[in-house]
Amino acid sequence: MATVVLEKKRKKRLEEGHPWIYANEIERVEGEPAPGGLVQVNSHSGQFLAVGYYNEASQIRVRVVSYEPLEEMSKAFFVERFARCKELRGRFLGEATAYRAVYGEADFLPGLVVDRFGDVLVVQILSLGMDRCREQLVEALVEVFRPSGIYERSDVPVRELEGLEQRKGPLYGECPRHVTIRENGLLFEVDIVEGQKTGYFFDQMVNRSLLEPLMKGWGRRSGITLQEAEVDGVRGLHPVNANGKVVQFPYWDGASVLECFSHTGSFTLNACKYGAKKVTCLDISEHAIESARRNVALNGFEDRVEFVVADAFEYLRSQSKGVDERKARAAVGSGGQKVDTSKKLEGGRTWDVVILDPPAFAKTRGAVEGACRGYKDINLHGLKLVNEGGFLVTASCSFHVRPDLFLATIQEAAKDAGKILRLLEFRGAGKDHPQILGVEEGNYLKFAIFEVRTRKG
Repeated sequence: MATVVLEKKRKKRLEEGHPWIYANEIERVEGEPAPGGLVQVNSHSGQFLAVGYYNEASQIRVRVVSYEPLEEMSKAFFVERFARCKELRGRFLGEATAYRAVYGEADFLPGLVVDRFGDVLVVQILSLGMDRCREQLVEALVEVFRPSGIYERSDVPVRELEGLEQRKGPLYGECPRHVTIRENGLLFEVDIVEGQKTGYFFDQMVNRSLLEPLMKGWGRRSGITLQEAEVDGVRGLHPVNANGKVVQFPYWDGASVLECFSHTGSFTLNACKYGAKKVTCLDISEHAIESARRNVALNGFEDRVEFVVADAFEYLRSQSKGVDERKARAAVGSGGQKVDTSKKLEGGRTWDVVILDPPAFAKTRGAVEGACRGYKDINLHGLKLVNEGGFLVTASCSFHVRPDLFLATIQEAAKDAGKILRLLEFRGAGKDHPQILGVEEGNYLKFAIFEVRTRKG
């Protein structure tokens, strides 16, 4: 086995738990490592540190797979690692059968992602070292998880940085294009062949359930209160509107909700489950909206969801512009001046809860400035569409936009929108996405819930 000797003056990232060794951290290579093959990693003084796989074509020259001597990444090696992954998920997720089963570096398997959709596994092989072990890792997945099928979704550009071609297709057994999973008591149909990434985003699984306290308590704003009334000859407490009539609509106390960047409609479904009155489900992708539409129907929520295919940036701006125009008209009218109502106002809708869960805006460090402009834009206009005392639910999955910068960007948006925000939740990904301390790249997701109030004066 070839040996990689590290620079004397390098930062001690490896000792702090980071599994990546960059080319500029290496002093010399002793021997001739095979592309994707294992190498021993030693300190400048000759101390053994780790074993990882080597790729001359990548800036990440070595990815660590073991901190003990290791001869090969055999089937037995993968069986042991996958068993540990399964045990950890079982401990924290109980009997769940849909989750991220293998999370790359955080599960000591860099370059490998496995999502479990019941009896079907979807695999992403992202690096040369893992690609060389394709046969062994598939055999190990079959032994540990006993799936009916394994499908590969390695159709991602990052493989090209490793000198690999993008690829997708079945690796084992029967792999239907659509699989149905259950999350938080809801049914989701997942397109594992054409859906984004592996077809579904498990990292927001726990965060989606945090919508529950936001979805009820809105009836009083519409003048509806619980009062003693007689319905079908039986007296009791019933919702009664300002005109004294009993309200028959069962979701009279629910929130109106806007979900942007909806993908499969996961936040929409959770909003409906917890009692939302009406949900606007928006995505720029026809495919995504069709997926969301099927999921809404699968759970019987069709009567409460409207679907919009549109660019979220443009939609938020148009609605926000309408809100500003209505306020301007109201201000003129309150001053005793006449208001020209011949011009029809476009947009101007508002909601009790606005949800923004966009894709990553910054794939590189150099894209951070532009990403922050994007985050400020959608949150600025989103905030204007939240009814007074309502809630903004907003997220970022751009690793390079760090948590403090994300919150500062939201604060800038709030200042420009004339809003005061109270932070109620701030979280990352769930327990099927563990994070190794010292590996900041794993801490990519920021999820926040704010109460929104107007700043007077």
